[in-house]
Amino acid sequence: MSEPKPAGDEVLVRVIASGLNPVDDKTREGAIGEGAPPLPMTLGWELAGIVIDAGTSGLTTGERVFGMSHQLATGRGSWADLVAIPAASIARAPSSASLVEAATLPLPGLTALQTLNWLQVGQGDKLLVAGAAGAVGGLAVQLARARGAQVDALVSRQAQIEVVRELGADHATTDRTTLRAGAYDAVFDTFGAFVTDAVADGGRYASIATQAGPVPDLSRRGVHTTVNQVREDGRGLAELAAAVDGGRLRIRVDAQYPVHNAKAAHEHFQRGSLTGKIALIF
Repeated sequence: MSEPKPAGDEVLVRVIASGLNPVDDKTREGAIGEGAPPLPMTLGWELAGIVIDAGTSGLTTGERVFGMSHQLATGRGSWADLVAIPAASIARAPSSASLVEAATLPLPGLTALQTLNWLQVGQGDKLLVAGAAGAVGGLAVQLARARGAQVDALVSRQAQIEVVRELGADHATTDRTTLRAGAYDAVFDTFGAFVTDAVADGGRYASIATQAGPVPDLSRRGVHTTVNQVREDGRGLAELAAAVDGGRLRIRVDAQYPVHNAKAAHEHFQRGSLTGKIALIF
């Protein structure tokens, strides 16, 4: 089979690693329904690898890059040896991280970054992250702290409290009833906790849990709400790479599997209690 040829706006990447995300598992199980690309399809939203054809991108052959492909919208999966991907959807990989580590960052990293941008989290703000020990939540805690925000965390298990404190959370709890009403300028809800009483009047509440449905209407309190969905964003990836290289963002990898053991990787994912992402090696 001949190598795919990148279009004018694309870069051909030799994939070294990818990541396993909840959306991949749901797609494999058929839980996405009509929103999934037609069969046969290639799974995968993330990649890190080496440029082998830079096209007109300005990159050079041999450069280390990482990127995100919106597999559901484009049908372009990343679990392949070679992927032609728009240059605007990739960035140079962080120099201080391995390509395996870099491959697990794009989807949760862009989700965290884009949602924090919508929440307008900045210096001195008080932010609550619900589900702060997860892949997205853990990155959101670190990025928000780097912006000068005070970050509190809601987690599901006692063992996760120390984890999120190490990531930068000022306070962490498993008991949502202890969250003070109106205490937070912004709430970042990663799993549909809907702890809406915690956000201050005039604040912002963002959920990324599309399966949980819309955030309750809080307009009577002047609270802006959204269910945020990630988008391809090369500039955002460059910002994440700079945060990694600057020591402001730590990548957590729970396990690595060669791609021919993808079934075992999915089984590991479904067991839960992960301490980071699962990487697939090509």
